[in-house]
Amino acid sequence: MPPIQRYMLTIAYRGTHYHGWQFQLPNPLTWKGPWPKEGHGIPTVQEIIAREIGKVVGHPVILVGSSRTDSGVHAKGQVAHFDTDKIQIPREGIRQAVNAQLPEDMLIRSIAPVDSSFNAILSAVRKRYQYLIWNAPDRSAFFADLSWHRRKELDVAAMSAAAALLVGEHDFASFARPGHKRVTTVRTVLSCEVRQRGPRIVIGVEGRGFLWNMVRIIAGTLVEVGLGKYKPEEMTAMLAAADRRAAGGTAPPQGLYLQWVRFSEGAGEDDMETEIP
Repeated sequence: MPPIQRYMLTIAYRGTHYHGWQFQLPNPLTWKGPWPKEGHGIPTVQEIIAREIGKVVGHPVILVGSSRTDSGVHAKGQVAHFDTDKIQIPREGIRQAVNAQLPEDMLIRSIAPVDSSFNAILSAVRKRYQYLIWNAPDRSAFFADLSWHRRKELDVAAMSAAAALLVGEHDFASFARPGHKRVTTVRTVLSCEVRQRGPRIVIGVEGRGFLWNMVRIIAGTLVEVGLGKYKPEEMTAMLAAADRRAAGGTAPPQGLYLQWVRFSEGAGEDDMETEIP
């Protein structure tokens, strides 16, 4: 039996035209788009990239991603792995050949051999998400699908004070979409800050793991703090309530980016702090 090599990929994509990361079969009762070819799912990032890798290596591959980003969500540093016995193909050749066939809004940024024990999901120790808000009276003509447009001026200082109260280990049930099916809603947020540059406000959230829609609910709540609906100190009571109804609304998906995933302390992609559109 030929030897098997596992590769780790770092992937960037614009999620606007895709139904999230995870492979999905169409539901005849709800799917209104063109019916996919036999053996294909509806357009998702995982399905498209896995299919193109399979064409290059000459066999079907199982592509495992670190984060199941939702429909419309973007990534600068999604990490995935796959196995192949075609070790005679130079890995950079694989990367370039796959990129040549991918849509323009997807790119494999890097490919590296890893030990078979590496798992893009289970080996991850930290993730960082960014949420981009376009805060100006007029919407951007270029970033409509890459940011959340908020016309009213936001109080960034108040948002920053509120964000700081989320750092640490807390029960984030108030910031999780119901139906998440997790055994515990306790999570550790390592950092949460709000930065502004011109009309762009970027919320950065780093943690060891996240609940369903957790970052989008944090972003939506911080925006409501910025609008004066909540005072920063009310974040403490929201956490204590452990009730989704206690927190603010859920920010739309188009402003959310998976920035990076790390697999050991101090290792991973460059932070690229606010370098989003």
